Amino acid sequence: MSSPPAPDFNLIAPVYDALARVVFGKAQLLAQAHFLACIPAGGRVLLLGGGSGWILPELLKKSCPAQVLFLEASPRMVRRAQARLNSLSAHQPVEFRVGTQEDLLPHETFHVVITPFVLDLFTPDQALNIMQRLDRVLLPEGQWLHTDFHLSSSRGHRWWQKPLLWGMYRFFGAVSGITGKTLPSFGTLFSGLGYETRQEKFFSNGFIRAQVLQKSV
Repeated sequence: MSSPPAPDFNLIAPVYDALARVVFGKAQLLAQAHFLACIPAGGRVLLLGGGSGWILPELLKKSCPAQVLFLEASPRMVRRAQARLNSLSAHQPVEFRVGTQEDLLPHETFHVVITPFVLDLFTPDQALNIMQRLDRVLLPEGQWLHTDFHLSSSRGHRWWQKPLLWGMYRFFGAVSGITGKTLPSFGTLFSGLGYETRQEKFFSNGFIRAQVLQKSV
């Protein structure tokens, strides 16, 4: 299967973080940062789809990685991430690269993969294609920190989650060209690739789920 087209977030890059705060408050930020302390010291970390890079200072504060590859398809987002990090320190173990999982080099491997609100942008088949590519660069027993939207099992919450999710897909389909129209079944996809959930936590009344998944040997 050919690699899925990368969404174009250049248009909304300047307002993306503000838009997320209007809709979700701090829930998205808290979810993405919750398990960063689980990253092993001295590990190599792949951050796919890091957006404006707000997560980088949190990652470096809560863990001590030897290397972080910040891989983001939007050049405008990458520039914002670089500026954010440069304002904090002149030297950090972060490499910025414009691209997708297809721009990983043949020799690159990682102890940790982080996918913050990125796999939901694609169809289930496309998400699986991306996950298979990431699985090939994650070392045995490596950790996958996955944060994304989740439809709660509670009827009291699903009634507002489903229309909100529908609206989000329509909005980002129009402004960024995402191909996804509904949430992939991440539990099924990860399980099929041999991953087990080690930790998870829910935010925004169950609408956002942060997970630590471990790759089998």
